[in-house]
Amino acid sequence: MSGPADLTTPLSAPMPNPKQEGGVRHRQPPLASPLLTVITVVFNGAATLEHTINSVIGQSYRNIEHLVIDGGSTDGTLEILHKYDQHIDYWVSEKDAGIYDAMNKGIALARGQYIGMLNADDYFAGPAVLEKIASTLESSHADAVFSCLDIVDPADMQRILRKYRISSYSAFMLRIGVMPPHPTFYCKKSCYEKAGPYRIDYRIAADFEMMVRLLLKQCISWEFIDQTTVKMRSGGLSSRGLGSRWILNREIVRACNENGLYTNLFFLVLKLPIRLLERVL
Repeated sequence: MSGPADLTTPLSAPMPNPKQEGGVRHRQPPLASPLLTVITVVFNGAATLEHTINSVIGQSYRNIEHLVIDGGSTDGTLEILHKYDQHIDYWVSEKDAGIYDAMNKGIALARGQYIGMLNADDYFAGPAVLEKIASTLESSHADAVFSCLDIVDPADMQRILRKYRISSYSAFMLRIGVMPPHPTFYCKKSCYEKAGPYRIDYRIAADFEMMVRLLLKQCISWEFIDQTTVKMRSGGLSSRGLGSRWILNREIVRACNENGLYTNLFFLVLKLPIRLLERVL
């Protein structure tokens, strides 16, 4: 027979990755201009997150709400979030079901009239980006705006690898797998609420599927800003080898077909000339 239980031993081990949160959501922004919510999704992104946060802090437009949704990082990301606690409106760190689940959390938490995604590998191209986006939204009364994106070399961010510029969109563009660059896309929260959440059963192309819903099914109004607003380090999920590209293309076909726009894998070959023209030699 065993001896009496050690009353100093906890009955159960603590849960791993407990939820942590912080931020300064008590700030009351002025009402004269639209509140833009910038959502940063991160998981073990300590190497780049501080640069992303500083690119938000450095914006000349002040009516910004910055939310950071972390998936329970273990690499120093939390230390960065605590360091910038007084500059972030709200941050939370807890396990999630992946990048699109984190985006859904951010949209649900957002208080801004317009929402954009600036992930931990991305940063604003200059200090006046959000001022330009806000003024375009105000003057055009559009549901959304999008602009140009540069994909840069992570080892030398002055080196541009691709210039992603889609000045318009059509059902044909979506059919061949071409969409506006997601990190430059700012859209009314009410449009996201009407469309529903990002599909977390997609591994790579849930952002494309969301664009099909918003642009094709909802027919939201939009404006194009012909300038680079965001820079993205290369090496994202959709460009990690042939396996990722195969999954991406299969999911693009699925996204179109599930939303009433017929396409197939052969159609996607038609986007190759566009991608080749984007490359900077």
